[in-house]
Amino acid sequence: MGTRSAIAILALVVVILACTPISPGPGGVLTEPSATPFIAESYPTAEGALLSPNQVVSGIEVRVDRAWLEGKQVYADVCYSLPDTSDWTIWKAKMRYEGVEVLEYGATLISLSEPGPDGQPGQRCDRLEFYVPPDAELTLVSITVDAIAAYPREEDYCTIYMPKIQQILNERGVAITLACNDVNGTPTMQIVGKPDTMSQEEAEKLVYSDEFFSITGPWEFSFDLTK
Repeated sequence: MGTRSAIAILALVVVILACTPISPGPGGVLTEPSATPFIAESYPTAEGALLSPNQVVSGIEVRVDRAWLEGKQVYADVCYSLPDTSDWTIWKAKMRYEGVEVLEYGATLISLSEPGPDGQPGQRCDRLEFYVPPDAELTLVSITVDAIAAYPREEDYCTIYMPKIQQILNERGVAITLACNDVNGTPTMQIVGKPDTMSQEEAEKLVYSDEFFSITGPWEFSFDLTK
């Protein structure tokens, strides 16, 4: 190929590139124009209208600051007072709509405040998340917190929980005796007496039952989540 032919071809390529539309992207990088994202109307977004006030059950005040629908998820910001400084969380919750009960949920910590100097209780706020299909009828939705719980720290068994557990067992006529013994320099709650007819596994199941570490409601809140 001669020199003149090569120059002619190069000039043609420059003209073609000059006529090709391009647009600058972020940071000056040239990118192809992007299409407008499609949002299906079957996945709506709606802010819930709260139909229930704050509730106090078992000495715990619970409220819902906000509830909303976003695509396939229903969210609710739930705040509740704390009875002490233990690590309290929502233990059981569910959502109901149109005869459907949703038991699986996710929970994310939003905020946590310690008790105030004037005796004001601490407060924790969690964001609950429930899945719903896109065609769900959400005119009336209820979210129920059935229980909150604080899984005991090892040092809490002897100082906080053992007296309560022993008292409840005595009231129920269960002949289990508890004591705190030193194990490797740490006070440890142990079962030191039980009926001969009861296995160690059965005794531990009673002593370490969730009921001793949880506070039950229910606290129930209703919403209208239609568009």
